[in-house]
Amino acid sequence: MDKNTILAIVLSVVVITVGMTIQTTFFAPDPVSATTTEETVSQTSSTSTNALEPAQSSIVSADLAWGSSLPGSLVAVGSNGTSDPFTFETDYFIITFDPNGAGISSFKLKKHLDQGEPVELLFKGADSNDAFLMYAGNDRTNPITANFRYQIVGNKVKFTQDFALLGEDGKTAGSPFTITKTYSFGTEDYLFQVDVQTTNSVNKAIPLSFNNFAYTLAFEPQIGPSFSTLNGNYNYRRFYIKEDGSNKKNQVKLSNGAYSTTKPLSWVALVGKYFSLIAIPDATNYTVNLSEVSGTEVPVQSSIYLSRPTIKSASQTDTFRFYAGPQLKSDMAIYNDAADNSFGVADLQLETALDSSSWLGWLENILKTILNLLYKLIPNYGVGIIILTFLLKLILYPITKKGMESTAKMATLSPKMQEIKEKYPDNPTKQNEEMAALYKTEQINPMGGCLPMLLQFPILIAFYGLLNKHFELRGAMFIPGWIPDLSLPDTVFIFPFNLPFLGNELHLLPIFYTVSMIFSMKITQSGSTQAAGQQGMMKMMTYGMPIMFFFVLYNAPSGLILYWSVMNAISILQQLHTNKKKRLEAEHEPAIQVFPGPKGKGKKRK
Repeated sequence: MDKNTILAIVLSVVVITVGMTIQTTFFAPDPVSATTTEETVSQTSSTSTNALEPAQSSIVSADLAWGSSLPGSLVAVGSNGTSDPFTFETDYFIITFDPNGAGISSFKLKKHLDQGEPVELLFKGADSNDAFLMYAGNDRTNPITANFRYQIVGNKVKFTQDFALLGEDGKTAGSPFTITKTYSFGTEDYLFQVDVQTTNSVNKAIPLSFNNFAYTLAFEPQIGPSFSTLNGNYNYRRFYIKEDGSNKKNQVKLSNGAYSTTKPLSWVALVGKYFSLIAIPDATNYTVNLSEVSGTEVPVQSSIYLSRPTIKSASQTDTFRFYAGPQLKSDMAIYNDAADNSFGVADLQLETALDSSSWLGWLENILKTILNLLYKLIPNYGVGIIILTFLLKLILYPITKKGMESTAKMATLSPKMQEIKEKYPDNPTKQNEEMAALYKTEQINPMGGCLPMLLQFPILIAFYGLLNKHFELRGAMFIPGWIPDLSLPDTVFIFPFNLPFLGNELHLLPIFYTVSMIFSMKITQSGSTQAAGQQGMMKMMTYGMPIMFFFVLYNAPSGLILYWSVMNAISILQQLHTNKKKRLEAEHEPAIQVFPGPKGKGKKRK
């Protein structure tokens, strides 16, 4: 194969790699049903009849609320409620609350499934902290574990406990105060509200201040669904912040797994590929700390901490809102208009937390619209991807046809090009002149095989972005027993050991893709002749590039690999047809013979 074809292949690798890198690096962004309520209230009443008694002066529970290593440690001095976790449901959530700490131990989304069950949005291990626990001051090592009394009223779950400082003599000192944490839920919202109210039993500032902070409210350890590894492209967790007054988000770059800011923020988001947790604090100047650490039960823990400055009044209520739901614009944009949501909030711009499309986002949207239309006709996204691939190939056929014909013509010129190189081995200038003359005589554009390929790359990159994160592909089955989820690799077998660079899962689609890519490149080269040096280079490109992509795409979503595999299969058929057509034309081309004519002149006859 000639150097121009080699250049086309090299350009394809460069453009694909650069395009993916640009997309993933630079454009990855700088009320409750009456039945449920009645059942839960009934459970609460039977287990804790004195749910909200006033604070008592003596220590009822000597359990430390925060670690004793902190100055002025706290103890719970109010009556206890039940210690049993309980479930609370809305039209959108199934939530398990734990009265010990007034946190959440399970947070499921009813309208989104994971293997047929509501997806768990809280990824935690048996020894992990619950979500939405409180810490003393800005400490993030010993969360509150004291038992809270709770009460459910309508769409609110209200936890209350009374605390006092523990003096150096081991006795309570100062006046007791009450911490009330109230969770409020909407009717048709993935947004919910957490109010933290602190009330002193006397009319003076609450004695709750450690390191100039009153408390820290935390989301930890990680958002779901669960995972074993994060690779940055096909599965990831990212932090974004949106500063007050800004219309765009910024991706947080952690330093040694940590980030801290005192800037006023509109919100801070922990974003996964399909779901996100967005914390929206009130106007108080909180210090925001973000953390990402490796763990055992949870491979990577990504946590958000909101630390409140010292409270200087006898009573204070702080309001935090959280969006916990899908990465879908339709569910996030309703918080831009107060009339569209249950909380009457506006201009939150939560949709900017979406992982924005690349500079080809407009093309992604077109492809997405077509794919969704195909799904309405045939309710199988795998079939839709195949049909859309055929449609794209049909639209691009005039371009690819010219490219294949140009490649075929270039292949036939390889012997003549080699003769020119052998005739002028030490004169590159003369070689170029003769090559240009040959191209002109044969009416061939040396870039004819490259330009059609380059014109296809925008669609290739846009399709990569679409199929890598299209929400509707999540859980979409293509072939039962083989590809049950187009958003995940097609795992057909799990080895009891890890393979280098691949892990312990066997995926068939990347193997099929690699084989089809090798075969496609081989038939593209059929009929051409190269010098020894070219043969070695082409052999490396024929096998080296597909093998490289095999490792790069091994853990890619099966929907994406399905698209590329079908593209290869169609390209193979097209190239076989082109090669057959070229061979038939050569076989039926009339032979031209020269016969001697009068006076020594030759005469051509067919």
